[in-house]
Amino acid sequence: MDIRRFGNTGLQVSALGYGAGQIGDESIDEKHVEYMLNHAADLGITLFDTARGYGASEERIGKYLNHRRHDIVISTKIGYGIDGTLDWTPECIRRGIEEALQRLQTDYIDIVHLHSCPTDTLKQQDLIDTLLEAVGEGKVRVAAYAGENEPLYHALHQGVFRSLMMSVNICDQRFLTDGLWTAKEKGLGIIAKRPVANAPWRFDNQPHGDYCEPYWVRWKTMALEFGMDWQELALRFTAYTYGIDSCIVGTTNPEHLEANIRYCEQGPLHDDIVEQLRQRFQECDDGWVGQL
Repeated sequence: MDIRRFGNTGLQVSALGYGAGQIGDESIDEKHVEYMLNHAADLGITLFDTARGYGASEERIGKYLNHRRHDIVISTKIGYGIDGTLDWTPECIRRGIEEALQRLQTDYIDIVHLHSCPTDTLKQQDLIDTLLEAVGEGKVRVAAYAGENEPLYHALHQGVFRSLMMSVNICDQRFLTDGLWTAKEKGLGIIAKRPVANAPWRFDNQPHGDYCEPYWVRWKTMALEFGMDWQELALRFTAYTYGIDSCIVGTTNPEHLEANIRYCEQGPLHDDIVEQLRQRFQECDDGWVGQL
């Protein structure tokens, strides 16, 4: 597995990270979750991304990866969902960090994102100060923001965050043109979510209400054809775009996990394919904003 420097944060992360949203589903057998998390780590994945809102995900990472704590990088997201506390308040941030520490069974969290809050929230200095206080106390190593569009660009230029997470894939390339170069100049760590665009190629006809519906429409509009497995094409495009430190994919299927790792091991796509993908997005872009 390709291990990369995570901006100027001092962290190192695997090119492919594990998105731990699906393993938060309590209907999934505990033994299977334990196997998936450790199998991912055994195969060289070091970045595990979770969130306050991902069900039992944080608890399960703490339970099943605690013995590997110093070999992995944990990313989580906060800002909401604390009983008896208003969302997006300093108290919610403070308690969110404390509860995440307990759930993850650790005394520090590598990366803590404010999770998709609007720009007005990012302008609340007392909220930002609470997150930075946790950094100063050693409870958080990297203060980060996860989101899209105007709030993402505000966070990029705010001078507070050392890491950003956003959607990047063949159907969602806006940040590659509008913000990635600036982010790398600032030394920020970059995590790409949805690197395979929620796999719209699963559907012959437009899915209605499915999470990938906007990407299906874009994918069909772009009318791409390269004679390559779509999962491989999409994953290699995102994983090897300059400035992307890691891209996270979630799965509870070990065969899918192993296939994703094999795809990443193939390295970058040929330059002409990348150029065609970038150009086609620009040609078809009809106000295609980042997808939350």
